[in-house]
Amino acid sequence: MGYEEKLLFLSEEWVKRFVEELNKNQIYFEAAKDWEGDFLFIVNTGPKVKSEIILYLDLWHGKCQDYKILPDRSAKKTEFIFEGSYENWEKLAKGELDPIKALLVRKFKLSGSMSKIMRNVKAASELAKNCNRVPTRFL
Repeated sequence: MGYEEKLLFLSEEWVKRFVEELNKNQIYFEAAKDWEGDFLFIVNTGPKVKSEIILYLDLWHGKCQDYKILPDRSAKKTEFIFEGSYENWEKLAKGELDPIKALLVRKFKLSGSMSKIMRNVKAASELAKNCNRVPTRFL
């Protein structure tokens, strides 16, 4: 297996690769086939992040229809906002934190219907696991 360059977590290149991998991820497709809803994924400011990182994903029936890194959280209105510290995002991306459990212990904050998320736990879990499909380096 050849060397593959690691992409900086949540950079334009990383997000593009994440979406490409997600759209060919059959496990995610099956888990999210009934999902309809878009997200802002927000990395809050902190020691490693001087200004918020805001990622928009439009998720529809097991595919990502659209994505963008936004200049600020008011740039797009979405059904859900999922936000937390860079350190917790890194743990989530590495598979060290489950997205649902992380919400329940307040490592992340969710705006939107928690009951809709709870009906789609496997899709949320597979979305997080998709990070493992991208060769990643962290700050």
